[in-house]
Amino acid sequence: MRGLLWLLLAVQAGGVLVIAAALHFWLGAGALAALMIGLACALLVRLAISVNNFAMSARHGSPTPAAFALGPLGRLRLFWREFAASMMAASWHMPRSRAATRIYPDAQGLPVLLLHGYGANSGFWAQLAARLDAARISHATLDLQPLGCGIDDYLPMVEEAARALCWASGSHKLVVVGHSMGGLVARAWLRRDRGAMIARLITLGTPHHGTRLAGLALGANGQQMRRGAGDRPESAWLRELAAGEDDATRALITSIWSHHDNIVAPQTSSLLPGARNIEFGGVGHVALGSDPGVLAAVMHEIAEASGWAA
Repeated sequence: MRGLLWLLLAVQAGGVLVIAAALHFWLGAGALAALMIGLACALLVRLAISVNNFAMSARHGSPTPAAFALGPLGRLRLFWREFAASMMAASWHMPRSRAATRIYPDAQGLPVLLLHGYGANSGFWAQLAARLDAARISHATLDLQPLGCGIDDYLPMVEEAARALCWASGSHKLVVVGHSMGGLVARAWLRRDRGAMIARLITLGTPHHGTRLAGLALGANGQQMRRGAGDRPESAWLRELAAGEDDATRALITSIWSHHDNIVAPQTSSLLPGARNIEFGGVGHVALGSDPGVLAAVMHEIAEASGWAA
């Protein structure tokens, strides 16, 4: 995924240079002005993608409760924060990231395994990892590869990473945090683990019942996250996953989600019966990984699972 991100950045940079050269050599624009216009064109493309995501999620979205309703200014703030979070993740954090493990010998809490979502990598967790470092909580990130395989195909590498983290930290249990598809990967592993290693699973913006926008996703994992219409909108894989969970398994899960998620639609797809559900408003899908309120809730869940929450 990292190589693909660098390729996309290179294509965008090439497009900027082509536009700038055309403006400079053919239309006589100044070099700096031509370059700025080229950069503006690249940003407009990224803006158009974000606008389309919000439009599609609104078209297939669930009703927003009055307590979470946004006015024009709130919607503008929502869009800007999500766009900024997406740009930072895709253009800065994720291209530069490497999966890593941080062990603190004096850590008091449980270690934390971080699982990113579809089309992302370990760089998604830059802000949460910084908070874990500040709290001296041992943690590990993992790059789920390859991009388009089935969700169950990720389980052996998750198992290996979890065992390595527990061994390195000297803990028999851990907390798993999964964003989007990463939450489904974690649920699939929890179904096998039955709580033997997982003290708590925290999902962020995970389409537990599928999302209509997954119809645009390539690969077997994209198909597994699709949501259709009718009485049984979930994919066969999602129905099988739910059928393999009991009340004790669901009690280990905390689902944190937003009524304004621009990728999970309907947004209530993140509601998971039997789990602890924590709802937010005014936060987009990627911004769930950097929003201060969401990160505070995640840190509280980790502390509570470790037995030292205030």
